[in-house]
Amino acid sequence: MRGHAHLVAGYIPGRSPFHRMPLWVKAVLLLLVAVLCLASPAVSVPAGAAVTTAVLLAAVASHGVARLPWGRLWRAVKLMLVFLVLIAAYQWWEHGALVAWQVVAAIVATVLASNVLTATTPVDELLDGLAAMVRPLERFGADPERFSLTVALMLRSIPFVIGAFSDVRDAARARGLERNLLARSLPVVIATVGYARATGEALVARGLGDPEPDDDASGGTGPGR
Repeated sequence: MRGHAHLVAGYIPGRSPFHRMPLWVKAVLLLLVAVLCLASPAVSVPAGAAVTTAVLLAAVASHGVARLPWGRLWRAVKLMLVFLVLIAAYQWWEHGALVAWQVVAAIVATVLASNVLTATTPVDELLDGLAAMVRPLERFGADPERFSLTVALMLRSIPFVIGAFSDVRDAARARGLERNLLARSLPVVIATVGYARATGEALVARGLGDPEPDDDASGGTGPGR
């Protein structure tokens, strides 16, 4: 299916300042974008709108600095366009145009900043960064490697499901069944379950399945008992 080749927020090689920037710096900048967008309205609505607009323009400019295709920027917005319109309409109705703009601009700015981070950082480096972030929680039983593996599987699964929906929709349209909910949903469910089973079997074959339960913890009796 085309979902195998479809990448969500995939890495784009390059030599821009963002490509050369350490991951932790990009993560701090992303956090700063989120904080400015979400916390500035607490001062006042006009100040929040002004700050969020400036952050949004900076996020758009960062795509140019990172030398990313402008089509990628549009795709990031297009995926959530319907939700943005609904959110804007509700906020305008309840609080006015200025608040509606501030909320929508905050969402778009944060998404675009996240897009820059993922587009300029190899997936392996992202996963290593996530594992390093979780490592201090090892004392509480967290497993950084298993956590990063889970995220990696999620990043692979999302494109597959998106591609499955696209392929099934095209097949249903070719058969004149584009309005048949069962014809558009059942094949996706079957394909997704099959993909999950195949992934699980591959993990078990490589010894990456669930850890064996401890005999003491499970109440079993070991040898010699």
